[in-house]
Amino acid sequence: MKIAFLVLFVYCSLLAFGQPPVLKIASGLVEGVSNPTGDIQIYRGIPFAAPPVGNLRWKAPQPVAAWQGVRKCHAFGPSPMQSKPAPFMYWSSEFLIPASPISEDCLYLNVWSGAKSATDKRPVIVYIPGGGFRSGGGACPIYDGEAMAKKGVVFVTINYRLGVFGFLAHPELNQESGNNTSGNYALLDMIAALTWVKKNIAAFGGDAANVTVAGQSAGASAVNLLAASPVAKGLFERAIAESGGSMYSNPLRPRLTLAAAAQQGVTFAQSLNAHSLAELRAKPADEMLNAQGGLSAPIVDGYVVPTDVSAVYAAGQQNDVPVLLGWNKDDKVMGAPSKADAFRNQTQKRFGLLASTFLILYPSQSEAESAQSQGYSNRDETFAIQDYAWANMQTKTGKAPVYLYNFNRDVPAQTPETAFGAFHSGEVAYAYDNLHTLNRPWKAEDRQLAELMSTYWVNFARTGNPNSKGLPDWPAYNSQKQVVMVFDTTSQSLPLANKAQLAFWEQYYNPAK
Repeated sequence: MKIAFLVLFVYCSLLAFGQPPVLKIASGLVEGVSNPTGDIQIYRGIPFAAPPVGNLRWKAPQPVAAWQGVRKCHAFGPSPMQSKPAPFMYWSSEFLIPASPISEDCLYLNVWSGAKSATDKRPVIVYIPGGGFRSGGGACPIYDGEAMAKKGVVFVTINYRLGVFGFLAHPELNQESGNNTSGNYALLDMIAALTWVKKNIAAFGGDAANVTVAGQSAGASAVNLLAASPVAKGLFERAIAESGGSMYSNPLRPRLTLAAAAQQGVTFAQSLNAHSLAELRAKPADEMLNAQGGLSAPIVDGYVVPTDVSAVYAAGQQNDVPVLLGWNKDDKVMGAPSKADAFRNQTQKRFGLLASTFLILYPSQSEAESAQSQGYSNRDETFAIQDYAWANMQTKTGKAPVYLYNFNRDVPAQTPETAFGAFHSGEVAYAYDNLHTLNRPWKAEDRQLAELMSTYWVNFARTGNPNSKGLPDWPAYNSQKQVVMVFDTTSQSLPLANKAQLAFWEQYYNPAK
């Protein structure tokens, strides 16, 4: 009691003098910085696990070694190993991590809090970055947590291992793991970060009993995997998933089993002339990054991911928490569209007897119509069907509610060449009230939409229900009525617009249904 009182006294005293407090967490003392207006305290680069280097490469995250004195947490820690970031497709620099530092030593998180006392017990959002499990990190400007902290949440962004560093499986790794499994180290990193939050977030004024795990794209897929994982049970009370899920794997590229992934790891090691795990761990990080053939996606390992996510939900064995999820109008990740004739030929080859139905739903009578259909089919297959199936399965076998949305606002562009519509990741700046981090010609309706969406997100983190007085009503999703919240210049709840298309993909991915 005396120690707790002392921490609270120091916290309040430093705030009174306009200085960021020095906080005591499990591993030692941390010092942050204040925002320019002095109402938000920011702690960047807090380690939540030991550096996963040397003999800890491809091991479950290990505890942080305690430190002496005060650790200055003023700057972001290194981002995970990945290729040097450069703008591409829709993503300008604001969506990318800083060019440096990038390191295998990457298990750091960041905290934004406006709490006035260590006893405030504010709701907590833990944000998992996207990037296809190959890129990204918590230091992206678009994930800045200050605005959400001003709205009353403690906001946390995390790093996790990427690519081959986060997912390599191998028979020797199975043997040393203690649970006869390997791979999915990225998911174990996320679980370690959530465990850290449960243990330490009270020091930042957060409520350890009210944690929302959130993510976009690969981050949303990870949220779905965590919601299906027995290892993550009890680590979060709510879930937000934007444009991503893991309910189905592509029939042409099914999620690997542990046995298949471990064999791929053997082949990968042979390609590097590494004859043992020790030799593989001795390889420089840059050589590992540039090597071809390493696994870079979650697998069904029988431990973190016990079986296919859809099977977990069908059996009602998911972590049954309220979920807020959805996708964007132009949620696609694809190159230039094919010519209309080529698209129709590809459709016939891929879908056979289902091709005629597909071409009714995604017509291709002109080049413009074909290009639009290719974008929408990519959206529906890659992102929408995952969230649609997730919503339907949760309402069928779970008790907690689902709130489904469609983000249809075309993100303003500087030039016609950068007019990508409601593109993949475009909603992030709105949902976390971060328009100021993105260089776009914003209009009043954009600022109003950002205020609306971020208020819904905060409400959901606080209570599990996005609604509050003065907001358009957002009804819980029902698989019969299928009403969603449509975010646009006018936001309102409406019937789901592309039910027929999603029914096609559901039949394709789950023909036994």
